[in-house]
Amino acid sequence: MPSVQIKDVPEETHRVLRRRAAEAHQSLQEYLLTKLVEDARVPTMAEVLRRADDRTGGTISLAAAADLVRDDRDSR
Repeated sequence: MPSVQIKDVPEETHRVLRRRAAEAHQSLQEYLLTKLVEDARVPTMAEVLRRADDRTGGTISLAAAADLVRDDRDSR
């Protein structure tokens, strides 16, 4: 399994992360691995938009659809 090493972590950041890991009854490594896995599971906005843009079947662009929805909301 691959490994990740992070150098030059600010002392205050390290202190906070160690405290949070202890509060979660985890080692710092377990705590950080959990956070990294959680972060990787949630797509970024760019990834969501890229997936939406890659979809086929629609006759208008995502931007045009967003404009239509916005216009509809503004008309209420």
